[in-house]
Amino acid sequence: MLKPNAAAPIDVKDWIDSQAIKPYQWLILALCFLIVLFDGFDVAVMGFIAPSLMQDWGLSRAVFGPVMSAGMVGLALGALTAGPYADRLGRKKILMLAVSGFSVLSLACAFARTPYELAALRLLTGVALGAAMPNCTTLLAEFLPERSRALLITLMFTGFNMGSGLGGFLAAWLIPQHGWQAVLLVGGVLPLALLPALLWLLPESPRFLAARQAPAAQVAAVLGKLGGHFAEGTRFTVNEPPVQHKAPARQLFSAQYRLGTLALWATYFMGLLVIYLTMGWLPTLLRDGGLSIERAATITGLFQIGGTLGAIVVGWVMDRSNPNRVIAVAYALGGLCIVALGAFSLESSLLVIGVTAAGFCMSGAQTGLNAFAPGYYPTEFRATGVSWMLGIGRFGAIFGSLIGGAVLSLGLGLPLLFTLLGLPAFVAAVAILANGHARLRTRRALAAQ
Repeated sequence: MLKPNAAAPIDVKDWIDSQAIKPYQWLILALCFLIVLFDGFDVAVMGFIAPSLMQDWGLSRAVFGPVMSAGMVGLALGALTAGPYADRLGRKKILMLAVSGFSVLSLACAFARTPYELAALRLLTGVALGAAMPNCTTLLAEFLPERSRALLITLMFTGFNMGSGLGGFLAAWLIPQHGWQAVLLVGGVLPLALLPALLWLLPESPRFLAARQAPAAQVAAVLGKLGGHFAEGTRFTVNEPPVQHKAPARQLFSAQYRLGTLALWATYFMGLLVIYLTMGWLPTLLRDGGLSIERAATITGLFQIGGTLGAIVVGWVMDRSNPNRVIAVAYALGGLCIVALGAFSLESSLLVIGVTAAGFCMSGAQTGLNAFAPGYYPTEFRATGVSWMLGIGRFGAIFGSLIGGAVLSLGLGLPLLFTLLGLPAFVAAVAILANGHARLRTRRALAAQ
């Protein structure tokens, strides 16, 4: 890949931004899509096997509750842990460990003998799952030109919804014939089979390599797969602000990034709070309102379908407009849609449209935020910034799952209940606008240096 005669230093990001998207980048997108798909499958799998497992073991919902919550806690811990290591050791290494981890641990879950064993294994599985998604996001973001980054990252994230849905179909097919253990075995074997392809085809991020001052030939070899040809002696750089601390986590709270980091955390937390409150308790609300279980489940499923379409549309618009404003508008519209649900009759077709629109906006905004965050942080601590946003946000999901029952038990009318469900979406909209303000202030400060 290196030709004789030295050339001027090349900024890796600028070089990638100047190129057309190559087949190798589509391959990286496909591999990351598959990882996220298996991630979505394993995150959702306990919900699909729970009825069969509880019946098999003779467990009550109260006893099984810790098994369900253990995985969510693990997701948060995995995200918080993985980022700093990825910024030190590389995105690919941590990603390989994460995929290996949740593959093997999912297999182990199939052989658990008690709820305590299963809870411990699901906690560890959650740690591995939590490490996978932010590193997929970071790695893919560092391979894509900025003009198409948001759309392609949101395309990758549609794999999560597909994996979650696939789990339901597989559970319905496998459990009657082979038992709940078969679903966990499939969830372990499939990503394990993908590992050789990941090891062979998935490269390390060229921006990470350049930031870590890896040999020029190593960076050139990766960029060569994107069609690059470079003179021998070419130096590769990342034109980013110098870091103030060696510890990636401390960088998040430096003067330049503190406000933006807290704003991203607040946005992601509130977004997941709304989504988990809505997805977790909407079927119960509809069922208590007199709808059949089947219709309640079908209407709630439209939230996910709308979210998948919304993610793609929001990503497309983000690449063509101010991403902070696009995400803020999506959250605000999502909040309005949720509030409006309280005004619709449960038998009205407007309820179906409203739920679909709420999913379109809320999940679209949340996925758009995943695509936005990598661009806010420099290479030296990008993985930490993305993974910590996801990790803190997971506590919003946990909190939403915990408080939903308490809110429903207050006996409030549907209009007031849906208003309470929608309020955090407006907080998320304000928070992401605060991030935009912080981002603008940081750029001005750097320009003045």
